[in-house]
Amino acid sequence: MERILGFWDYIVLHIPDIVKGLKYTCELTVAVSIITLPLSMLVAVLAVVGPKWYKAIYKTYTWVFRGSPLLMQLYLAYFGLPYVGIVLPAKTVVICVFVNCFTAYQAEVFRGGIISTDTGQYEACKVLGMNMYLTMVRVVIPQTIRKVIPQTCSQLIVLFKDTSLVMAIGMNDLLKSASTLVILDLRLDALVVVLVIYLFVSSLMVIGFAKLEKKYAIYV
Repeated sequence: MERILGFWDYIVLHIPDIVKGLKYTCELTVAVSIITLPLSMLVAVLAVVGPKWYKAIYKTYTWVFRGSPLLMQLYLAYFGLPYVGIVLPAKTVVICVFVNCFTAYQAEVFRGGIISTDTGQYEACKVLGMNMYLTMVRVVIPQTIRKVIPQTCSQLIVLFKDTSLVMAIGMNDLLKSASTLVILDLRLDALVVVLVIYLFVSSLMVIGFAKLEKKYAIYV
């Protein structure tokens, strides 16, 4: 009779699969974050000081990507692009979809921080002979980054968790690695471990951003 492995023996046996999934999840989260944060700041600044035609495009862009499910965006990009002759590596498609979606959210976070800056600071910069570019770079953007630390932390935690959606298109992320083991072995052990991993990583992000907020945040 085959011996049924205990919880820890089972996890030790399959830890390489879980670690492989965690590696993909972390890589995706980091890659999207590195692209999204500076891009969303640029998008937000232009939404505040840019021309009217850009503001119209911005409103449409945020409406579409914040108003539609991320999973649907993944499906449309992954399965729809080949129909129009655009064939890209799966990881590239995933990164592009996540960047588009989370830039829409984070840009609104940054835009809120920018428009909350007191108008007197703009006037003071103008009196000092600073143009809009210098005003943004030296005065407004540094303050905005400090103001939105908590909201940015929340967005990055959501990003980390939402990477689990890529399992729907067959990508081997953290949740997919556990789900595969559940299907093969009819055991929930791996899911329990993955839940703990999600909670642990999210907690580390909260602690890290809390320290940044304590050191740099501006309360308005």
